[in-house]
Amino acid sequence: MEDSIKNIFPTFSNELIQEIENNAIYQSYKAGDVIMRTGQYINNTVLVTKGQIKIYREGENGGEFFMYYLQPGQACAISMICATKSQTSQITAKAVDDVELIMVPLALMEKWMMHYHSWYEFVIFTYRTRFEEVLEVIDSIAFRAMDERLEFYLKRHAAACNCKELSLSHQEIATELNTSREVISRLLKKMEQRNLVKLHRNLIEVNF
Repeated sequence: MEDSIKNIFPTFSNELIQEIENNAIYQSYKAGDVIMRTGQYINNTVLVTKGQIKIYREGENGGEFFMYYLQPGQACAISMICATKSQTSQITAKAVDDVELIMVPLALMEKWMMHYHSWYEFVIFTYRTRFEEVLEVIDSIAFRAMDERLEFYLKRHAAACNCKELSLSHQEIATELNTSREVISRLLKKMEQRNLVKLHRNLIEVNF
């Protein structure tokens, strides 16, 4: 397992990897499982070693707003923040496919920040990366029309899976962009006419 961690987290020092081996907790989830819920207290930092996790906000009316994906080699910045402050989660995390995680207890996270420079740099990099992603989302909402937001949304999904075929329904997209299915269907049809996408049943093939 030590070699596997080194491959997934190449910036970690050998001493830190040994600490993970000796103390961390390993958990796995099936595709579709909810890993973290809004309002849940968080006692661990989450490191992803396999699979993809979707992070989104839930509205009071039951709507969802997609924020970003977590990939192998990444950590959940929100779990880091909430764990250190003993706060509840403000997001929901769901496994897109089968996921394997390393759960780092709060006490270890604080210890590693003081003793392992590679962990400190990893945490700072994680905060900065997620902050930049959230800024992109805010810019998309504040300064772009719905057709531009839709294209931005599809590009992010394609980049996350490194694929051209997205298993997304029109209703799912509408929910996450906080609009109606009819609006999304109309905009997707226009994008298809511009040869940006090709529409199939519950699948969108992107050409960018």
